[in-house]
Amino acid sequence: MKNIVITGTSRGIGYELVSIFANAGHQVLALSRNDEPVKRQNLENVTALSCDICKESELKKVAAFVSSEWGAVDILINNAGKLVNKPFTDLTAEDFKSVYNTNVMGVVGLTQKILPFMGKNAHVVNISTMGAVQGSVKFAGLAAYSSSKAAIITLTELLAEEYKETGPSFNVLALGAVQTEMLEEAFPGYKAPLSAQEMAAYIADFSLTGNKYYNGKLLQVSNSTP
Repeated sequence: MKNIVITGTSRGIGYELVSIFANAGHQVLALSRNDEPVKRQNLENVTALSCDICKESELKKVAAFVSSEWGAVDILINNAGKLVNKPFTDLTAEDFKSVYNTNVMGVVGLTQKILPFMGKNAHVVNISTMGAVQGSVKFAGLAAYSSSKAAIITLTELLAEEYKETGPSFNVLALGAVQTEMLEEAFPGYKAPLSAQEMAAYIADFSLTGNKYYNGKLLQVSNSTP
């Protein structure tokens, strides 16, 4: 049984991950600003906390829970994401700040809080996008989102190097098209070849086993464009 922290659990892939892990017998801490969808699942081994990962005070509550209830974390999945789809000249400084606060600074803040509870064999999995991969196809309107997710790729590589002697392992998955609410926001009307549940099953398995084979790696998980 693993202790697993997941962000962005109110919908999409994060929501599906909670039930996959819980049904497999793992302990899950589900973090999202809206904790009601997970609470309505009434799953054993799941604690749903309302948490804005951009707020230091709420990150401290997460650390306090882990310290008092678990004492250790085996897997951290930084899945939460914010997307703004606008032409570049319409993007405001606030748009960029909002996207980067969630997609970069939220990941930094939560990871810093959870790291003291993670050992050599623990695994941090960061979720990025194919649009953030150098040389991949890019799409208009996603300047803030894709560039923020590119920062997560480099951050993952840096942390893997920094913690290679002590652990945990760090890897990043660049996802292609998955049928989620966020995909609809980015590409209205597009039908993806994979469901959120299918991608969540892949991510769950990778989170449990991928650190045996990879550290500091970017894996492109895509069979389509976008």
